[in-house]
Amino acid sequence: MLGLAALGSQAGHLLAYQLRFGAAAQHVQSTGAHGYFPLMAKTSLGAVGAALVACLLLIGLARVLTGRASSRTAAGPPYLGLLAILFTIQLACFVGQEIGEALLAGAPVDSAPHLVLWGTLGQLPVAALAAVALGWLARRYESAVSDIRALLNARPWSIPLANVALPVWVTPAGAFLLSQVAGASLAKRGPPISSRFSSN
Repeated sequence: MLGLAALGSQAGHLLAYQLRFGAAAQHVQSTGAHGYFPLMAKTSLGAVGAALVACLLLIGLARVLTGRASSRTAAGPPYLGLLAILFTIQLACFVGQEIGEALLAGAPVDSAPHLVLWGTLGQLPVAALAAVALGWLARRYESAVSDIRALLNARPWSIPLANVALPVWVTPAGAFLLSQVAGASLAKRGPPISSRFSSN
C-alpha cells in the first residue's frame, strides 16, 4: 500500500499542477527543478499499470483453472481506512516533493497551508479512486489466491517415471570368465586324442 500510494502521488501531483497552472502546467512540470518529473510520472504510472495487469491475470487464471468465477469473495479492507492511508501517504509525498524541489531550485518554499491546499485538491480525488480500485482488487485477488491454493492442494502432483529396460547378461559368471580367458581356441578344440582312440 505504501508503494501504491507513493506511485499514485505522482498522478495527484499532475492533477494539482493542472488545477493550479492550467495550460502552462506541462511546461512548469518539465523545466528547472521539475525537469525530472515527466520521466518519473510516466515510470510511476507504468508501474501501477503493470501491477494492475499482473493482478488481473492472476484473477483470470483462477477463473480458468476452476472453470467459474470465485464463489467466495474475501472481506477486503474497509474503504474509509484505505482512503485515509492512501491520502495521507500521497499528501506527505507531495509536500516533501514540493519542498525538495524548492530547495534544489533555491526558490522560497510555499507556506504549509498553500502546500496542503493544492496537495489536497490533487491527491484526494486520486486517493478516492485508488481506494475503490484497491478494495475491489484486493477482495478478488485474495479469493483467486485461495482458489488456486485449494486447487493445488486437491490434486496430487506426481512425476511420471519412465520405464527403462536395462539389458542383463544371463550367462553364468564362470562361463563368461572362461570364455574371456580361453578365447575362441577353446571352442574349436575337439575331444582329446586318447578318447578318440579308445572309442575305436
